[in-house]
Amino acid sequence: MSGKQSALDGVVVIDASRVLAGPYAGQILGDHGAEVIKVESFDGDDTRRYGRPVADGSAPYFLGLNRNKKNVALDLSVDSGLDTLLSLLSTADVLIENFKMSTWRKWGIDDLSTLATKFPNLIHCRISGFGEMGQMGGLPGYDAAIQAMSGLMSTNGDPAVKAARIGIPLVDAATGVQAALGVMLALYERERSKKGQMVEATLYDTALSLLHPHAANVLYGGESARTGNGHPNLVPYDLYQTATIPIFIAVGNDRQFATLCRHLGLEDLIQDAKYATNVSRIANRAQVTERLSQKLAERDGMTLFTELMTAGVPCAPVLTVDEALKLQHTSDREMLLEREGYRGVGIPIKLSRTPGRLRSLPPSIGQHNAEILARFGISAEPATTSS
Repeated sequence: MSGKQSALDGVVVIDASRVLAGPYAGQILGDHGAEVIKVESFDGDDTRRYGRPVADGSAPYFLGLNRNKKNVALDLSVDSGLDTLLSLLSTADVLIENFKMSTWRKWGIDDLSTLATKFPNLIHCRISGFGEMGQMGGLPGYDAAIQAMSGLMSTNGDPAVKAARIGIPLVDAATGVQAALGVMLALYERERSKKGQMVEATLYDTALSLLHPHAANVLYGGESARTGNGHPNLVPYDLYQTATIPIFIAVGNDRQFATLCRHLGLEDLIQDAKYATNVSRIANRAQVTERLSQKLAERDGMTLFTELMTAGVPCAPVLTVDEALKLQHTSDREMLLEREGYRGVGIPIKLSRTPGRLRSLPPSIGQHNAEILARFGISAEPATTSS
């Protein structure tokens, strides 16, 4: 693997972001060969302290977002630190950052367009909660708060109870993916124009983009109904209890519904106009759920899972994270990475000629200061602690 070329060989990324969205974007680029230099304060990214610490003092939260990066520690609150960052940008291809505008102004940069003037070839990826323009421009954004405000939280949870936060930082992670995609689009366009540009990714915009099909339903005169584990536009597409385990059945068309009914001995539903089509099943959701639940409660869950999947009906047992990570298929898909005590989720984007790979482990604070600063001809900044 070490001899294979990567898709982003030669691309230099300065990742000056913290927490999740920006570091995840940087890791995606690093996984595919970019040289990602993480610029960190001497206190370190906050996520180094998110949860149970491990041997090197960094929490698993940090380790899961910062592989394939080098690390330079700088105190950006002093002129020498900011000058060093600007020196790094002089030959970089990409800057990823999520500083507040007030922070940039404190550093003497009132207008970010000055960076574009100074570094015309730079792809500047800026990540924020709400963006700088608009009613809420400049306000800080956090995943759960954006889930609440965007409507995402209203779509999640038991309809008989309250809305619920989605159990992962979905908005942050998706914003990281959008940011990485934006960087790639800008790099591709730069090949033609020979010019850099600003890439903006916000948690708010990303959250709204994730609202399908609820947003589409509302925009076309429908409603955004919270259906719990069920799907607002498909029936049956829900969690059911079998005699042994819960199983999720995800029927996507009438043919799959007919196959499911035949397998469960419910052929009468196929012939009944109230249930024969998805549109009619939506109108009679409760009755469909009741009939299926009665039959499914009689069956062994794992046996049924195997039988239905073989027959072409999408379904799956509910597994814990631990169980999912131990599946043979997880290993088969190379979705676990292990090296020298590091353990991480694998690389989901599979390229046939230029695959991504684990090249280096998450770095310690300032681990590569001497190497990077010497390469750029910069005098080493004395160790300090950012205020």
